[in-house]
Amino acid sequence: MPIPVSQRVTVAVDAMGGDSAPAAEVEGALLAAEEFGAKILLVGREDAVRSELGKHFPARAQIEIVHAEDVVTMDDNPATALRSKKDTSIRAAAQQVIDGRAVGMVSAGNTGAVMATALQVMGRIPGVYRPAVAQIFPTSQGGQTLVLDVGANVDCTPSMLLQFAMMGDVYARVLFGCERPRVGLLSIGEEEQKGNELTREATPLLKGDSVRFIGNVEGRDLFSGEADVIVCDGFVGNVALKVSEGLVSTIKTILIESLEATVMRQIGYGLAKGAFEEFKKRVDYEEYGGAPMLGVRGGVIICHGRSTRQAIKNAIRVAIDFETGGINRQIQESLEHGLGRN
Repeated sequence: MPIPVSQRVTVAVDAMGGDSAPAAEVEGALLAAEEFGAKILLVGREDAVRSELGKHFPARAQIEIVHAEDVVTMDDNPATALRSKKDTSIRAAAQQVIDGRAVGMVSAGNTGAVMATALQVMGRIPGVYRPAVAQIFPTSQGGQTLVLDVGANVDCTPSMLLQFAMMGDVYARVLFGCERPRVGLLSIGEEEQKGNELTREATPLLKGDSVRFIGNVEGRDLFSGEADVIVCDGFVGNVALKVSEGLVSTIKTILIESLEATVMRQIGYGLAKGAFEEFKKRVDYEEYGGAPMLGVRGGVIICHGRSTRQAIKNAIRVAIDFETGGINRQIQESLEHGLGRN
């Protein structure tokens, strides 16, 4: 049941960001408002957003439109867009957070522009070198692993990986409910001497910190459940993410074809469809919503450009959980106590 309006959490949604904008954003916002009792600020071109909202009459949900004239396209260079487009839906959504009108923002827009704008408008949590984007990977044990960075920082220093471990530790404690998350360093082998200069220099820092460092982990451990948190630079993390998305998409296609050709005929369409839906729920990015950008002074949830209304709805849930879990406060407290600053 929705909580009273006076207690509702407010989330700003970039309504012009994704491939299906503003339809997916509007529909996802309506679903989130209904299911989570949230108030949503839909940020973008008012005429387009209002027209889309009009398709869903009567709209009883707590929805407010915040006009922003400019749109950052997927083809725009983030730095150029940041300089030349002053009234973008991304910037306006970030401004809602800084002004205290929303606890966080959600965007399925140009990832580089979202990260650059968030840094410029919100700034970093004091003590954070560079923010990192954290993504959940499903595991074969039925659990989840948090991987960061998956794209914010192509080049990293050992100290940055240490801070990623600290921020991931904080987020995983809230997200997974585990008291001391196991933290692994993504490398090409479990032995300390394996890897590149970055991983070898990061190892002693991680060993000397307060996180529960379990050593190097390999690519297969993204899905094995051996670690609760895996840290890497943004180049490696983004490649791992894109390979995983492609693999999941391929498996889904093959599985559908196999089910249609064999199982559905033998055991019945309903049972086979149910099994497939359970598989899809475990691996589909739509169910995880979006990836939080850890280390900025406000909740920033970055979504896939192809996000559907279900993905947007779940991204709003992530933004709400991020705020109610006090993630930024805990990250700052950890930094103040010296964790992640070796």
